[in-house]
Amino acid sequence: MKKRNDGMDAMANQGFVRVRGAREHNLKDIDVAMPRDALVVFSGVSGSGKSSLAFGTLYAEAQRRYFESVAPYARRLIDQVGVPDVDDIEGLPPAVALQQQRGTPGTRSSVGSVTTLSSLVRMLYSRAGSYPPGQPMLYAEDFSPNTPQGACPHCHGLGKVYEVTEKTMVPDPSLTIRERAIASWPPAWHGQNLRDILVTLGYDVDVPWRDLPKKQRDWILFTEEQPVVPVYAGFTPAETRAALKRRTEPSYMGTYTGARRYVLHTFATTQSPLMKKRVSRYMVGSVCPVCGGKRLKREALSVTFAGVDIGTLAAMSFDELATTLRPAAEGRFEDAGTATTRSRAAGKAATAKRVAGGGASHEGSSDVRRTPNLSAEKRIAAQRIAQDLVARVGTLQALGLGYLSMDRSSPTLSPGELQRLRLATQIRSNLFGVVYVLDEPSAGLHPADGEALLAALEQLKRSGNTIFVVEHDLDVMRRADWLIDVGPDAGERGGEILYSGPPEGLAKVHGSHTARYLFGGHSVASRTLRTPRGWLELRGITRNNLSNLDVAFPLGTFTAVTGISGSGKSSLVSQALVELLGEHLGHEPSRPDDEDEEPSVLTPGGGHIHAGAEAITRLVQVDQRPIGRTPRSNLATYTGLFDQVRKLFASTKAAKAKRYDAGRFSFNVAKGRCETCEGEGFVSVELLFMPSVYAPCPTCHGARYNEQTLKIVWNGKNIAEVLRLTVEEACEFFADEAAVLKPLLLLRDIGLGYLRLGQPATELSGGEAQRIKLATELQRTQRGSNFYVLDEPTTGLHPSDVDKLVTQLQGLVDAGNTVVVVEHEMRVVAGSDWVIDVGPGAGAAGGRIVASGPPTEVAAAADSRTAPYLAREVSRGGSGPGRDAVGAGRIGT
Repeated sequence: MKKRNDGMDAMANQGFVRVRGAREHNLKDIDVAMPRDALVVFSGVSGSGKSSLAFGTLYAEAQRRYFESVAPYARRLIDQVGVPDVDDIEGLPPAVALQQQRGTPGTRSSVGSVTTLSSLVRMLYSRAGSYPPGQPMLYAEDFSPNTPQGACPHCHGLGKVYEVTEKTMVPDPSLTIRERAIASWPPAWHGQNLRDILVTLGYDVDVPWRDLPKKQRDWILFTEEQPVVPVYAGFTPAETRAALKRRTEPSYMGTYTGARRYVLHTFATTQSPLMKKRVSRYMVGSVCPVCGGKRLKREALSVTFAGVDIGTLAAMSFDELATTLRPAAEGRFEDAGTATTRSRAAGKAATAKRVAGGGASHEGSSDVRRTPNLSAEKRIAAQRIAQDLVARVGTLQALGLGYLSMDRSSPTLSPGELQRLRLATQIRSNLFGVVYVLDEPSAGLHPADGEALLAALEQLKRSGNTIFVVEHDLDVMRRADWLIDVGPDAGERGGEILYSGPPEGLAKVHGSHTARYLFGGHSVASRTLRTPRGWLELRGITRNNLSNLDVAFPLGTFTAVTGISGSGKSSLVSQALVELLGEHLGHEPSRPDDEDEEPSVLTPGGGHIHAGAEAITRLVQVDQRPIGRTPRSNLATYTGLFDQVRKLFASTKAAKAKRYDAGRFSFNVAKGRCETCEGEGFVSVELLFMPSVYAPCPTCHGARYNEQTLKIVWNGKNIAEVLRLTVEEACEFFADEAAVLKPLLLLRDIGLGYLRLGQPATELSGGEAQRIKLATELQRTQRGSNFYVLDEPTTGLHPSDVDKLVTQLQGLVDAGNTVVVVEHEMRVVAGSDWVIDVGPGAGAAGGRIVASGPPTEVAAAADSRTAPYLAREVSRGGSGPGRDAVGAGRIGT
């Protein structure tokens, strides 16, 4: 008999959303009620089931009901989330979901398009811009780089052109062609074929590349010719010449392809992400010389408003944009000269962000005094549009996004930034009576920015809406009207409602992990700070908003880098530090794993390592990129533990009798997998007017393997049953198998005990992927002298899971390694050995070291936006003995 929440029936009134019998994912047939027109926070440890309730049940049902009213034809065009497993939900208004997700993969998507500000700006320039004498008026579409009529004809609206140069294709000119000097050529047989063709054509493949005549080098690399010649496989050059003279029958006729032609053709046509990524290494992106990176045709760039063209305006930060447009928004066109001076200065700062590409400048100096002479019609249009723009930008500024610009590419945004952009759009929409479901909106936010977020949520609530928030941040929980705590633990041990009511009532629930942190005053444990064993000094760092910055990282310690969103933390750590240290250690520059990622414009960043790198033997960057892009990649395969599991199955008597090797137990290999679903475990059922349904495979019923393979059991379970185990269950199942148990224990100790071994990579969050990578790294034998870099590793973690993660990171430091984290969680910062605070503001107002030192010292820094929040945590934890040990021997920054 299922349990009902106390007072459930008493709440059967108009002001509540009531859920009965929710069973989505791990939810255990739960009943719960929550008030409308309130801020409701869903809390609980990672994997407890809070997202299954908020998104998988409430939002999914609201969307399903809405689509019932939509024409069947229209339903086909909308991505639907499916039907939740729930008995009934009463009192549920229409819902809007604002989930955490990466930016749109398309390189043409930008902040301007996400916020729809670009459309308004294009209208402003079309209707109220200053045109050169004799130029006809342009339509709004003419100011869009994504339309044929607006795009720069040279770069097709991308703002950059791609080149394949001799330097990229031949990185080591001391090598001969036979020694594979032409690195961009395909590997294996295809590359050998091209070398053999060159021998037939009379080129010397055994002299260093740099000793070949330039004319020959240029033809080999850049020719568009494709001669077909006889090839004598395995012959020496002398034997080939002799065979050609005798007209000996060749092994085959080979077609030559120039090295550049091969790279460009492969990049444009290959279906293999691996091949595309490989050839993209040899392509250099540079700013388009025609449009100067502004992506538009010359006619559009010749139109100005307030003295700047639309490309320059799009490159300004929102803070600069508001300053530029405010006079027009207030109808003060007579002050346009002053506004122009400011906007032109802002324009120069914005243009400085672009790589110098030799493009023409279109800032229109002749238009400086033309703005005051706008016709009455244009003034009315300009004021109306500028007012709307300034108001929309004001909402973004209030959410702490004033440092972003309209032309910022969506894929470069963090999930938190993208979610706040969408939130700003919703605030401006003025909807009433809607449920907004948000997924950890505080993720990636500095506490100071969190205040702005809470103010925005309050504004939505005051407008007559209901806010459902899945959240780990304790400050957001304290500000909630209603708290629903799901748990007590993750996976099968979760899925129950521990508490539903005003936040203060949770204090009486002893089984709640959340209550311990919300009311128990869980503070940072006092400990002696580590003394650095050296310093990694960087000098002259210039990246994005960092300009000629000097900084030092203590070695053999735990360092936290803090600062408000956009202050320059990631530019310093994830870019400059990683690039410089990686270059010193001989690493290839890291590239995003996106399948359709285009070669990036190589922005030369200043800076160098001044001292300390000799003490570092290895750099490990643990980021939040996915561990795989298909369901075939999963927790077990990525960590390598599945290799050991398959060996165990192959070692059984039954497997040996049938001569099954370890490959038989892989769902990616034909001999062991189910052929109906090819190892996927499901088949797609297309429904005309409804979303596609993924049904279990009718042959293997989701097991992924064929019947013969599933007959082999180890310790009472077949291979499919093992993949369905959670990490925690697997720890018991493989208790006597050290090779399998070690990675499982690490995964459990890092807070991932609730994940299934066969959990597809596509179902994992960025934070989960990052922790899986960290657990994989922790399996290695620790020899010290490694340098670990993590960007916001606590994202998406409940405070209790944060403690587990930090314990592992501190263990790495205890083993003699250095750990540097970019972090907003003040409990983690307070527990570090050293803090580097970047700021004080965002964008142009940031980019310098505000304070650097032990947590107690930074907590007292007068100019630091972080200091007040850090001081609160430090005071809870106490200073502890030897707290200033790190200060000994430190250098200035």
